Amino acid sequence: MTPLDRAHLAAEDDGTDTARLTFFERLAEAELHLLLDDGDSRDGTITPRLFEIEGTRYALAFDLPDRLTDFAGAAATATLSGRRLATMLASENLGLGLNLEDAPSAQLLDPEALRWLNRTLAHQPEETEARIQEVSSPGDIPDALLTALDGKLGLAVGLARTGYLAGVAYEGGTRGHILGFVDVVPGAEGDLARAVSEALVFSGLDAGQIDVTFLRAAHPLAATLARHGLRIDLPVPDAPATPTAPGTDAPPRLR
Repeated sequence: MTPLDRAHLAAEDDGTDTARLTFFERLAEAELHLLLDDGDSRDGTITPRLFEIEGTRYALAFDLPDRLTDFAGAAATATLSGRRLATMLASENLGLGLNLEDAPSAQLLDPEALRWLNRTLAHQPEETEARIQEVSSPGDIPDALLTALDGKLGLAVGLARTGYLAGVAYEGGTRGHILGFVDVVPGAEGDLARAVSEALVFSGLDAGQIDVTFLRAAHPLAATLARHGLRIDLPVPDAPATPTAPGTDAPPRLR
């Protein structure tokens, strides 16, 4: 059972918009293996093998290499993310045959579904300026949003040390929520902002809003957010293995 299998079964059992959104979120995040046309591609482009069903053309992709092999045998393939594949297929008005045959997530996604996913993923956060007057506890946060944030930020390995989700009031009386990331890797700000934006959309709360800011640990606002906010620890990359000097490690036992 892969994440796509579980998300698809949950969407079938639940039937809610939130469950279907979660499936599309998993699809965007998945690493997919695309079945290619047998023709040799010399210019760096890839050409998916297409199948026509009731007038609609579909490319085929699988979330496990073994699933593709079971379906097509030895064949040319390309591995790419679900979001990149959605962009590619939507631009050509193609559908997607996903994990066809025996997988729990086997299905046909029509071109409109891929265009919707591509539009959703193309949404960009807007950059604004506002002066904060008050920081408070975040209050009751919907479980769907917390789950979506946990899933998105769980992929942001090494992009920031931590984050704090808090309530906020700005000059002029506007109130909302803010997520402050502390000690962000330079250049990762856009990726983190998009991750939060997509978490809102795929949680079903796209009408809501979370402002995102980026701080150094020494900034006074970082300490204020730490006092009032909900702490979110981002995953850290695995430490590289320490090389062992030749002759210092114990030899394997002989049997």
